[in-house]
Amino acid sequence: MSDSKRFQQKTYHKKATGSALVTVKKHSKDHDFKLLGSCFCPFVQRIWIALQFKGVDYQYVEIDPYKKPPALMQFNPRGTVPVLQHGSWGCYESTVLMEYLEDLNVGIPLLPQGNPQLRADCRLWSDHINRRIIPAFYHCLQAQELDKQVHFAEELQREIATLVDAAISHGPGPYFLGPSLSFVDVQFAPWMLRLSRVLKPYRDWPDPIAGSRWGKWIDAIENDEAVKSTTSTDDLYFESYERYAENRPNTSQLADAVNAGRGLP
Repeated sequence: MSDSKRFQQKTYHKKATGSALVTVKKHSKDHDFKLLGSCFCPFVQRIWIALQFKGVDYQYVEIDPYKKPPALMQFNPRGTVPVLQHGSWGCYESTVLMEYLEDLNVGIPLLPQGNPQLRADCRLWSDHINRRIIPAFYHCLQAQELDKQVHFAEELQREIATLVDAAISHGPGPYFLGPSLSFVDVQFAPWMLRLSRVLKPYRDWPDPIAGSRWGKWIDAIENDEAVKSTTSTDDLYFESYERYAENRPNTSQLADAVNAGRGLP
């Protein structure tokens, strides 16, 4: 690799921008309830959206997961984000943390109340996102050969279509369960945003058909206040994901797992 190309390579951002930066400043005061996160990380954005939607008071602490500071390692020996610190207790893994926020019974619930079957349905489709959609997203982004990019893009489109069919079964939307943001929306929202900000410029991902159930869902997420308040400017995502698009060595534990054909770490 030439020195000029190495100089031009982009790296991950260490500070939020745009609306997300405004939110960081609003939640910078020391608090017993802390979100340890990284501005570019979609798993962090899940928890961030949930906190904003619920109106929970918290402190946002920007963490560089590649440096693995003690504040992070104390609660997650794997050194990944997000981490929620609640007093002297801390935990990690975004889906587990979303469940924890539900169990606190503070603010607006994301899981439907009084309907065990519908709650189970939400967990089922959240699992689909984690097991099917997210791996296909990264396979498509990290693939370097055109035929593999096309293959994984088609796989991602099929898995999204399966989820959209499930959303259609719940009505016209525009969100997964109907007119309001819910658990499945928050699980998927960060990658819905990154389809246009990352996968479109790097892998020519198509825009949704205007007026379609998928298109309405995307529009609802893009315009949701809790989502917007945790979203940085487009350049942050484009530049932070260049390392994935080039499939550089040591990009992340997730990238390594995708390359090795393993499940998400």
